[in-house]
Parts: sequence; structure tokens; C-alpha cells
Amino acid sequence: MASLSSASVSLVRTPTHLPCFRSNHGKVQSLNRYSKTKTTHLSINSSLRMCSIAASDSPLSTSMYELSSKKVWIWTENSQVMTAAVERGWDTFIFSSQNQGLANEWSREIFDNAGERVATIFQVSTPSELKKLHPEAHHVGNVVIDLLDWQVIPAENIVAEFQGSKTTVFAVSKSPAEAQLFLEALEHGLGGVVLKVEDVKAVLDLKEYFNRRNEVHNRLSLTKATITQVHAVGMGDRVCVDLCSLMGPGEGLLVGSFARGLFLVHSECLESSYIASRPFRVNAGPVHAYVATPGGKTSYLSELKAGKEVMVVDQTGKMRTAIVGRVKIETRPLILVEAKIDANDQTVYSILLQTAETVALVCPHEGNRTQKTMIPVTSLKAGDEVLLRLQGGARHTGIEIKEFIVEN
Repeated sequence: MASLSSASVSLVRTPTHLPCFRSNHGKVQSLNRYSKTKTTHLSINSSLRMCSIAASDSPLSTSMYELSSKKVWIWTENSQVMTAAVERGWDTFIFSSQNQGLANEWSREIFDNAGERVATIFQVSTPSELKKLHPEAHHVGNVVIDLLDWQVIPAENIVAEFQGSKTTVFAVSKSPAEAQLFLEALEHGLGGVVLKVEDVKAVLDLKEYFNRRNEVHNRLSLTKATITQVHAVGMGDRVCVDLCSLMGPGEGLLVGSFARGLFLVHSECLESSYIASRPFRVNAGPVHAYVATPGGKTSYLSELKAGKEVMVVDQTGKMRTAIVGRVKIETRPLILVEAKIDANDQTVYSILLQTAETVALVCPHEGNRTQKTMIPVTSLKAGDEVLLRLQGGARHTGIEIKEFIVEN
């Protein structure tokens, strides 16, 4: 165990002095490490400095981790990594004291009114060491754990142990994948991560993950559209998307022939007298169709495969990400569905779907009024109302771009 305090002691059986700096009228805090039976990763003469950039220096001070109460500290000696982090709203750093110049460069002011512990560090490599970590141990507000052996089960145990506690538990992560594991343990995740990297790409990848998670807290704007035409077109290769998550009534995937307008295709979660429900499945459409994916991107249905992520959306626009577990492509009869936003609109939105009673489009949500959730394509007719997601039509590798484009 180690603590962030103002004391200065040795590394083995005594903490190594690790001063901490804040740049915006904060206190100098010191970071101490302690190992009961072994040395830490640091050499005896080494130390860490901690630097927090003023919030006004960070252009993204309302970043995802603040909005979701998840925190990110960066442990690095690479100024490019630090720059990338600050540009993305992560402004607290840990680095070795051998880079005193780097610390001074990134801290405009250093205050000397030290004395208050700000964190406790634990190295965990055995179950017995993990058991020593519990909320009743009178830790300071932050606890940093360095898991040297197992990661998933210890992280889950810590989440369970500290639930409801005011202590924020960080885990040292050497990659974005490790950070994601810690932030998702037992669904709730740890309170934060210390990303220990020297590669700018790791910061970019972790920020992209936070952006995807941030989408879940937003609601998509869905538009009411009126069906103008429904007719059979013949055979085609359609895609069933089976997810690693269950969907409920009103939920499905956004799919369409054109990226400018994606229809909300309902999942197969509803029971019928002829076939059991498949609440993990969306019979989404032909191989050419677009499907909404995290980050405001799209993918062709034919490109989906196990492990990729898609956006699950409900009637109200509430979103969540889901992992694709399996994709089935089979030849089936197709039906063409066309819709407009209003009668005077010249823009046509279309989707092709399998002709089957289990394939349906989601209806508009009308507050608390009782109404049907979806309409099977076999019952769909001109005048029916469904939900559309309107967006830019031009795409390059799934990313929306601004350019002139005509799609029919």
C-alpha cells in the first residue's frame, strides 16, 4: 500500500517521496508508494510528480469522464501524450521526477502548503492483498490499485466492495482495452483509471471509447414519416443481426437504403403463436443497407461480424451500444418500403426488408397514450406512420462528410 501525502520516506517498507503539483491555486500534495514485502516498479531513487492543468486550459473541460463521474489520470513522460490528453479534457498527469522540466513546463505555479493526503496506492498480486482493500480502512478520497496478476475478477470484487462508498477507486491501465475492462466491471465499473502509456494513439482510442459511451446518455432525434408505397420486389440476400444483448418492445436497429434516412427496424422480441421470440435478433434488411453504429457512423449490413458494435435505439430515441454476436445472410423474398416526411417533401426515404410477419417497423411514440409499438411489414400500407432518423446523406467509410451527392 502507498499513500499520497507530504511525508518523505524510502521505497521498501517505507514510502518513496512523490511530490504532487496542481497548477490552479491548488495545494502541493506528495505521492508516496509503499510495498510491504517487495519493491514497486519504481527504483529506490525514483519518484513521481502529479500535475493538474487548470480547467480553463483544457478546451474540453466538460468531457465524458466528468459527465459520467468517471475520471482519467495520465501517467506518462511524453509531452505529445500530454498534449493529446489536454485537448480531450484529461488534465491530470503523473510522471517521473526525472522529468522535472516537463513538470515545471506543465505546471504554471507550484504551491508549497503541503500536508493533506490525496490518494492511496495498492499493488495487488494475491487474494490476501486484495482482501486488505475495503472501504472501512479509512482511505483518503482516492485509491489507486495496480493489479499485477488477475484483473477482471479483482476489479469486480472491488466494485462490489466499494459500492455506495465515497472513495474513488482508480486502476492502473496500460492500454485502452484494460481501461475499458476496469470501467465496465460489474456494469458500474471503477471510479476511474490511470492510463500509463507513452503512445498518443492510446489516448485517442480511450477518448473514442468515452465518446461512444457518452452517446448512451443522449437521445437521438427521431422523425415521424408517412409510408407512401409498399410493394414486393423479388428475392435478395437479407441479414439477420443477432446481438449479445436482449431487446425489448420498441427497440431495434436504425437501417436504411440511404444514409440520409434510417428506419427503426423492430427486434423479434414479441411472442407469436407460430414462432418463439428472438429478443436478441433484428431481421435488418439486405446486404447493401446502412446500419447505425457508435460515433455517428454507419456500416453496411454485409460488413457486420461478431465483435462489432451497433446502436440499439428505442421509440423515444434512447440509445445504447450492443455487440454483434452473429450475422446470418440468407436469400429471402424482399419488400420495398418508401416514406416521406410530409406530402410536399420531394425527398424519398426507403428500405427493403424480408417479407415476413416477424419483421416490423417501429411506430412513433405518443407520450403516455396506449398505442401499438410496431407494424409488421406484411400489414404495412400507405398512410401508416413510422420512425426515421434523418442525417447527412454523404458518407465515406461510414463517416458523414459534406459533399454533393444524389442517391435514388
